[in-house]
Amino acid sequence: MGSVPYAEALELQERLRAARVRGEIGDRLLLLEHPAVYTRGRRATPEELPLGADWYAQRGIEIVDVRRGGKVTFHGPGQLVGYLVAGTRDVLGVVRALERAMVAVARQDGIDARGRNDEGIEYTGVWVEERKLGSIGLHLSRGVTTHGVGLNVVTDLTPFGWVVPCGLTAPMTSLARETGAPDLQVDPALDASAAVRAAGERFAAALARELGVDVGPADADEIRAAAAAATPF
Repeated sequence: MGSVPYAEALELQERLRAARVRGEIGDRLLLLEHPAVYTRGRRATPEELPLGADWYAQRGIEIVDVRRGGKVTFHGPGQLVGYLVAGTRDVLGVVRALERAMVAVARQDGIDARGRNDEGIEYTGVWVEERKLGSIGLHLSRGVTTHGVGLNVVTDLTPFGWVVPCGLTAPMTSLARETGAPDLQVDPALDASAAVRAAGERFAAALARELGVDVGPADADEIRAAAAAATPF
């Protein structure tokens, strides 16, 4: 879907969720990027944004409170964001499927990524040694999920250093950082969208395998049309 402002993506999810609850549509996976934004999940604390809202605003970074699980995280250019609007009775199983799909993408690039969920809820996501590569925060309402994952592809990781991401002080990493490829910090003129689209295609295929479903193509206009036709709760 390209770069989508956070508020628009949130509205899309809510409308699609309502349509999915009513049985008007099937499951949907939204793949996109966001302009720079920090989101605060339900377990976030003020200490995770230590520099204050004005400081972040001066650097063009919005702060948004959301209903997903988890704490503070950063979304920005060069990061693949995947929002899953899907019916399920096993939300933990979906979280693990999202995790394994991100691990699969990383391993296709020769990166020894893994999940660490057995170490505690704060370690949900995908890791390379002690570096965090991808985050997961899912919300379940009326049996339908929203929100999803953030996988750092060619992201400028600098804004992660201005917060306490996911309540941890562990360093962040990206596919580019782990493979030695350029990222937006090294080359701000990099075509990040192409790299994110390619990663998104691999992620969608991996997630389909994990969930045992087929993934049909749906472009941004189709998704927006389906959302526009739905009435949110």
